[in-house]
Amino acid sequence: MEPTATVLLNRLTSRGRLRHVQVLLKLAELGSVLRTADAIGMTQSSVTQTLAYLERLLEVDLFQRHARGMRPTAACLAVIPAARQMMQGVTQSAEQIATLHRAGEGTVRLIGSASALSGLLVHTLPAFTSRYPQMQVQLREAEGADQLMAIASSEVDLVVCRRPAVVPEGWVFRKLLDDRLAVLCASTHPLAGRLAGWKTLAASTWLLAPAGSLARVQFDHLLDKCFPTPPRLHPLITRSNILLLRLLQEPGVVGLLPLSLMRHLMRGDQLAEIRTRERMPLEPIGLLLPAAGAGRGTVRLAEYLGDAAHGSTDSHRAE
Repeated sequence: MEPTATVLLNRLTSRGRLRHVQVLLKLAELGSVLRTADAIGMTQSSVTQTLAYLERLLEVDLFQRHARGMRPTAACLAVIPAARQMMQGVTQSAEQIATLHRAGEGTVRLIGSASALSGLLVHTLPAFTSRYPQMQVQLREAEGADQLMAIASSEVDLVVCRRPAVVPEGWVFRKLLDDRLAVLCASTHPLAGRLAGWKTLAASTWLLAPAGSLARVQFDHLLDKCFPTPPRLHPLITRSNILLLRLLQEPGVVGLLPLSLMRHLMRGDQLAEIRTRERMPLEPIGLLLPAAGAGRGTVRLAEYLGDAAHGSTDSHRAE
C-alpha cells in the first residue's frame, strides 16, 4: 500500500533532520557521492547511508545511479524547492544570530531594484557598512511583484525601489530620487552629449527593453508618435546591466533606459546621454519601510540612505 501525504509528512517531521536536507541538496547539485562528501565534510559511506535512509523514509528513489554519478528523479525534483527554502531560512537565521552576538545592532534584510542598486546603493552601501561595521546588511535584488511578496511574507525589513502603484498596508514610501528615461550611448558615440531629433536617432540601432518594462512601453510610444521611419532594432533583448553596457559599446547602438540604471557608468565616462526634447519622467526611487515597529538597524539605514540621496539632489537635477 502506497503511503499517503499525511504519513510522509509525519515521517519527515518526526525523523527528518537538517543534515538529510543538506545531503539531498548537495547530491542534486554535484551529482556525485564523492564530491558531496568532500563538500560537506562527511565520509562517502555516511552520504550513501543518509540517502538510503531518506529513500526508505519516503519509499521512493530520489536519484538515478549511472556510470558518471547520480541524477535527480522526478520525486527528488519535487522535494528540492522546499528543501532549498528550508536551508535558506536556517542560513539567514544563523547569520542574524551571529550578528547579534557580535555587536547587538542586528541585521537589516534589504531588497533593491536594479535602478536603486545602480542609482544609489552601489555608492552608499559600502560607505554605510564602513561607518557601521557592527551591522550586517543582507542585500538581494528583486523587482515589482517579488518585492511585494517579500513584504507580505515578512522576508524583508527595507526596500529601495520605484514608487509602487499601491503601497502595502502598514508600510510607507519615502521619496529619495527623481528618475527619467534617457537615450544612452557609448561616450565615444558621435551624438554623445548632443541634442538630437528623432529623425537623426532613427538612423541608430536601438536596444529593446523586455516587453512590459517601463522603457519598452515608452519606446513603443515613441515608435508610433516620434520616429519618422522605424529604426533598426538590435536582435538581443536583455535586462542584464553587464550585457547592456557591452552592447552600447557597439558602433551606432543606443538604448532608451532609466537614467538611474546606468548613472554610475556615466560617472565613469563609459556611457553618455543623447539629449532629446521629449520629457520621459518615471516614478521616483525611494524607500518602502514599515510605518511603525521598524528595528533600530532598519531606521539607521533608512536615515543614512535618505541623507545620502538628499545630499546629491542638486547634482541629480542638474543632469
